[in-house]
This record gives sequence, C-alpha cells and structure tokens, in this order.
Amino acid sequence: MATITVLGAGMMGSAWCVPLLDAGHRVLLVGTHLDDALIEGLAARRHHLTLKLDLPEALEPLPLSELPRAVAEADVVGLGVSSAGIDWAAEALAPHLGERPVMLITKGLEWDGEQLITLPDRFVSQLRTAAERGGQAAAPGLAPVAVAGPCIAGELARRVETCVVMAGRDPELTRRLAAMVRTPYYHGFPSDDLVGVEVCAALKNAYAMGIAFGAGLHQAAGGEPGSVAMHNHESAVFAQASVEMLRLVTALGGEVASVVGLAGVGDLDVTCNGGRTGRFGRLLGAGHSVSEAVRLMEGATLECLAILEIMREAVPRLEQAGALEAGSVPLLMHLWEVALQGAPVAVPFPRCFAGLSG
Repeated sequence: MATITVLGAGMMGSAWCVPLLDAGHRVLLVGTHLDDALIEGLAARRHHLTLKLDLPEALEPLPLSELPRAVAEADVVGLGVSSAGIDWAAEALAPHLGERPVMLITKGLEWDGEQLITLPDRFVSQLRTAAERGGQAAAPGLAPVAVAGPCIAGELARRVETCVVMAGRDPELTRRLAAMVRTPYYHGFPSDDLVGVEVCAALKNAYAMGIAFGAGLHQAAGGEPGSVAMHNHESAVFAQASVEMLRLVTALGGEVASVVGLAGVGDLDVTCNGGRTGRFGRLLGAGHSVSEAVRLMEGATLECLAILEIMREAVPRLEQAGALEAGSVPLLMHLWEVALQGAPVAVPFPRCFAGLSG
C-alpha cells in the first residue's frame, strides 16, 4: 500500500480518490485555497458538495495548511487542479515535493510564443523555477505522468467502468503507476506518447463544443431531442474534429494511436455526451451569445475557451513554420471565431475533409 496525496478537491480530483482508495492505498485529499467549503463538507460528513455524493470513509480530507505534512507522508503526489492552477500548484509544491513521482489529471496546453507546451512539461519548468527561487534543488529526473481519456467525475465516483491512458516520458515509472492505480473498474493503460495524449486531451474540449452546436441548432429550430434531430450534423463535425486532431497531433510530434484511442476520440465522445463543454456548445448553437452562455453555465470552468485562445495564436505560427498546412483546420478556426469573436454558428462543411480520399 502506498500513500497518495492529491492536491485539488474539485469534482475530478475528489472522484479520482475513489479508485485510488479501492486500489488499496491511503489517500490524502488536500484542498486548494478555493476548496475550503468542499473540504469542510468532506471532513464533516464525507459528502462532496458539487459531486453531490458521499465519498469513502477512508478518504482523509485536509485543508491547504496541511499540504507540507501531506506531501511529506506521500509516496506519490497527484494533481487535480484546473489548468489555470498549474503554476500555483508548482509554487505550492516546490518546497515539499522532492523526488516524489507526480500524476496529473490536469489537462491543457500552453503557448510560449514559439511552441506549444504540455502541462506536465509546464509543471516541471515552473517547479524548477520556484525551487531555485527558494534556494532548493528541484528533482532533476522528474517525469510527471499525465492521466487522460474518457472519464466523467460523477461516474468515476460511482465506480462506473472507466478506461484511461497514462502517458509519461519515463516508461518504467509510467507502467508502475498505471499498475498501482488499477482496480476491477478503473483501467489505466500506459503510453509513451506524452505529446500526443496531452494535445488530444486539450483539443477535445474545443472540438466537443463544436459537436454540440447541432443539438443547439435543433433546439433553436423548435426541435425536441430524439432519433431524428441533427445527428448527421453532429457526426460530420465529430469526423472533421478527428481529422484535425490527427493533423495537429502529428504536426507536433505525437502519434496517430493517441488520436484514435482513449485520449482522442474516446475523450471527445464522453465530453460531448456528459461534459460541461457540450452544454456550453449547445447554448451557442441555440443562439445565445458567448456572455449569455457563460452566465447560464453558472460558473462552470470552461477550458474550451482557454484552449481556443491558445490555438488562435498557435495555428498561424505553426502554418508559417511549415509544421501545419495552411487552412487544414477550418473547423478549429470556426470554433475560435464563434467562441472568441462572436461569429454566428455556421460550420464550414465545404472546407472540411479536404485532402481525404475514399
């Protein structure tokens, strides 16, 4: 049995603790500065306020003030913060982490003005900067393992059969951690394609928004959910999203297998069916402005907007560098025009599927 400390008590970070406990580990869940109410609810009666579910009695919820002790007692540290919190997490952990391996369920990409950077790499960079600033030595061989794939927090917390991919730059560590977290219902499959897995994990948030446009367009036309709606539209967008994810992943040095597997089309499907990004896309398709749709989402984190901001800057630079053929991601371009520039929903199907045969 290992001790695993998870930082971040949001829905996914907390739900992830369930299979970690079921795998036989001691699990300490440390809330961020934004998680006080969640930690208090768990400490008082093991009830998670946003999951609306009781979590196992064995879970040890702790406030942020307990982070030094929780990390000191940990064999492995897990990150369950949002992508916006990755730099904060690196700062918070730098004095305490040492040589401990790290798993991240945080997904996203960063653009540094010249290249796209995966969040595990961003975390390592920020951790080293923070450690040096504090006069400490950051672990030179730190190779975080990213966890991605189709996983809705509310289902995982209820022990629904779930398959994820675990990707890292240290194959031995990746396989060891995948075996460590495996349960009869939680299956972690190791991968060495960190770039491909992380690019897919970030992009699916943007593309899921676009796939959901069809449901909103159907609603705006007075339609009701059913077997006859705008499923043709949705499926065509799904197909073009898969094509563009493949183009972007290969342009950035990732592998085709990640796109057609759990991190790519698998996570894309679940995000359309059960994720907040899909709800946001339906609102836009129904004719709501971006500001109205954000308001109706009642404070839900919309990482689709963050990744679209990043890709709006990155795609032209990738095209200029010759890494990506000009005009090869028309759907992604339309998505940022809708979500960031207020353009109406009108998927550019005539410009899609170019260069494909069969």
